[in-house]
Amino acid sequence: MRPSDYKLLIFDWDGTLADSIGRIVEAMHVASRRSGFPLRDDFAVKGIIGLGLPEAIRTLYPEIGDGELMAFRDYYAEHYIAAEAVPSPLFEGVLESMEAFRADGYHLAVATGKARRGLDRVLKAHGWEDYFDVTRAADETASKPHPLMLEQILAHCEVRPEQALMVGDSSFDLQMARNAGMDSVAVSYGAQSIEALQQFEPRLSIDRFSELRAWLSQRA
Repeated sequence: MRPSDYKLLIFDWDGTLADSIGRIVEAMHVASRRSGFPLRDDFAVKGIIGLGLPEAIRTLYPEIGDGELMAFRDYYAEHYIAAEAVPSPLFEGVLESMEAFRADGYHLAVATGKARRGLDRVLKAHGWEDYFDVTRAADETASKPHPLMLEQILAHCEVRPEQALMVGDSSFDLQMARNAGMDSVAVSYGAQSIEALQQFEPRLSIDRFSELRAWLSQRA
């Protein structure tokens, strides 16, 4: 595939479009303390970002019971929503690049580990309620790295997997793309190291969001 052959760009939210990883880590630590579970280090918490929240909590604490899980989720959500009273900013270059992608005629989508309520909240905060062709959240489909949310996005946009590109900062994003038969782009500035993402053979690795725009502009 040439960069110019893609028709659909699918983006993870946290750590890819929005600079929110620090708040997620902090909220997870707060929920751990309030729930009486031992703290996991920042590296471990960053390693589960991208999963749906229940899957993320169970990965960190396999021993957690159903009732404890519900309380943990509530503690996490309470702290995170309070922190997001001022929305996490978009990374440098995101707004300008997204406007350019729209002008170039790409279908645009979001595939996130957030719940629908959380995704709708941040989209509204940025004035993007109707910006994307389609969005999928973890609580309305299968959690990453299962390919279902990508398959639903492809069906909605009537685009083949080889015409789509998944852009993300976690192994779950890139593994999901591979599971869907789709190319991917790895970003180095989010939750996981670029070394951890390289095993999934992304078409491109970027240090700044604007690099994606430059690469897609190639016509050769």
